[in-house]
Amino acid sequence: MNNMDMAKLMNLLSKMDKKELEQGLNKAAQILNSPDKDKIINEINKNKDK
Repeated sequence: MNNMDMAKLMNLLSKMDKKELEQGLNKAAQILNSPDKDKIINEINKNKDK
């Protein structure tokens, strides 16, 4: 992960409440442990645009 991605991640985390943060961390763990990382990331990006 490059510095820009880390800065974006930290910015997003700073705006979340505890419940959102826990969900985000669970999703991040799921992505890191999944062989289909790109698929999950694409789904998140699609949902974010809605």
